[in-house]
Amino acid sequence: MATVELRFSALPEHVRTARLVAAAVARRAGVDEAVLDEVRLAVGEACSRAVGLHESHDIATPVRVLLIEDEKKFSIEVGDGVPGGPGGAGAQGASQAEGVADSDGEGEDEMGLAVISGLVDDVEVTAGKEGGMIRMTWPTTTAAVLP
Repeated sequence: MATVELRFSALPEHVRTARLVAAAVARRAGVDEAVLDEVRLAVGEACSRAVGLHESHDIATPVRVLLIEDEKKFSIEVGDGVPGGPGGAGAQGASQAEGVADSDGEGEDEMGLAVISGLVDDVEVTAGKEGGMIRMTWPTTTAAVLP
């Protein structure tokens, strides 16, 4: 199992770099070429969400991205530093009352999660004391298929 770890300051201009690195590592891991655009878009949404959460909660810690290559799958974990329990700021965010949700940016947060869910079949969103995390997983092809 090979892992690449990327940490970046919670600034929107760094999201593009995370997308490029994720696509390059996904390609090397054996993710189908037809899926690489989905990988880029999903990572962009997840990183933009994390940057937005850091900005809205005044969190100075970096956004964390783990790119994990396993034998038959490739996973990307995007972590934010916003503490929260289930349904808290780092989770899917549906527990707050309507009206309050939009003022805290929760509407954008839910929209980003909806986009990610539409792009990736295997998505897991968790939250805890250390922050939230989105794990996205894609199947890989084996190198033995080459003629």
